[in-house]
Amino acid sequence: MGKPEFLELLVFHLGPLHVGVTVLATWLLMILLAGFAWLGTRHLSVDAPSRRQTMLEGTVLALQQAIEDTAPGHAARLLPFIGTLWLFIAAANLMGLVPGLRSPTGDLSLTVALALLVFASVHWFGIRIDGWRTYLRHYLDPNPILLPFHLLGEVTRTLALAVRLFGNMMSLEMAALLVLLVAGFLAPIPLLMLHIVEALVQAYIFGTLALVYVAGALQSHELQHED
Repeated sequence: MGKPEFLELLVFHLGPLHVGVTVLATWLLMILLAGFAWLGTRHLSVDAPSRRQTMLEGTVLALQQAIEDTAPGHAARLLPFIGTLWLFIAAANLMGLVPGLRSPTGDLSLTVALALLVFASVHWFGIRIDGWRTYLRHYLDPNPILLPFHLLGEVTRTLALAVRLFGNMMSLEMAALLVLLVAGFLAPIPLLMLHIVEALVQAYIFGTLALVYVAGALQSHELQHED
């Protein structure tokens, strides 16, 4: 898949920093999502909600329930981060369907940034809820000799999170290109459906894994308090 032509024209440098197509596509996506959020939350009504408001409330409630099922009692705290992660990755994955654009999640630099964000959020929520002493102590359980393995696990799961999303989206775009080369214009509709389904599935998997990692840290700390 080629790079977005109109975004290539906007590539620039900030001193030694190169602001490339992936960064520009991410900024564009953030602006669009923020704009949709602003437009969608205007003129909200308690007595007579519109169809748009009903759809938005249903989406938020579904996300909140999914978080509550995995991390009971923490849905309100985790919803802004996990919900935004789900929506952003889904939109980023679907961005490749727009003519002249490609999915920014097909770039390893973005998926690494998202994985590092998840890595930081696990520690942020853990330290914020239980304090840094209690949080760091769980790395020494059940035996301090396991500390290197705990640290290695943190690194490997973060790397796996980044590579999984990148590999799946890149392979999806390559598969789409190969199918178009072989089948020509006979395959667009099935290929489009496949892209949509796979994009949503990959967003769900990434967000769910992030939720599981955060919930696992929170639940391990709760078990320590119970003991």
